Amino acid sequence: MNVYPHLVACEHCDSVYQRCALAAGEVARCRRCEAVLQRANPGDVNRWLALTLTTAVVFLIANVCPVVRISLNGTHREATLWEFAWALAQGSVAPLAIVAALVIILVPLAQIALLSWVLIFARAGQRAPGFAPALRMLARLRPWSMVEVGILGILVAIIKLVSLVEVTLGAGVWATAALMVLLTVIAHRDLSSLWDQTEHDPKVPSRSAV
Repeated sequence: MNVYPHLVACEHCDSVYQRCALAAGEVARCRRCEAVLQRANPGDVNRWLALTLTTAVVFLIANVCPVVRISLNGTHREATLWEFAWALAQGSVAPLAIVAALVIILVPLAQIALLSWVLIFARAGQRAPGFAPALRMLARLRPWSMVEVGILGILVAIIKLVSLVEVTLGAGVWATAALMVLLTVIAHRDLSSLWDQTEHDPKVPSRSAV
């Protein structure tokens, strides 16, 4: 398959244009449909990777540390995100538990893992094995990452419990709130810029073939 790195095609209407150099903050748009064709280099790959690794650490804290600590008559009980999902799975709302675990835990984990894999190679100017499928998967996962829904559910549960028992917020809830912000920062950046910042490998499909 022929590759034309000096050309860029609109993903929406298939119009083809000559690539151009963009200054910081500039965006090239399609003349026909106004879709974004190119963006100026959004930042250093090293910074993006550092943010992704920070997000991985925060994700670990959010899933290991207790979200809440409940005290009643001298007894104490702590719950993590996993235990919340497991508790839901024991009742009549088991399908809801699967969705909760998917959008709050599994999807963010996949996003962090895929981004780390791609960016570690991009840091050296190379395309990681499975580069094109990884970017496609990251684009598909974006709408399914809903950590904010988990935060809202936790807050609703705390409000209902606070009148019955003594409730103390754990480190997990703060880490989950930070995770919501960090995921937005790292997962909603322009993934297409990685094509231009990495060297083409004949074994990796070009963007026009994806």
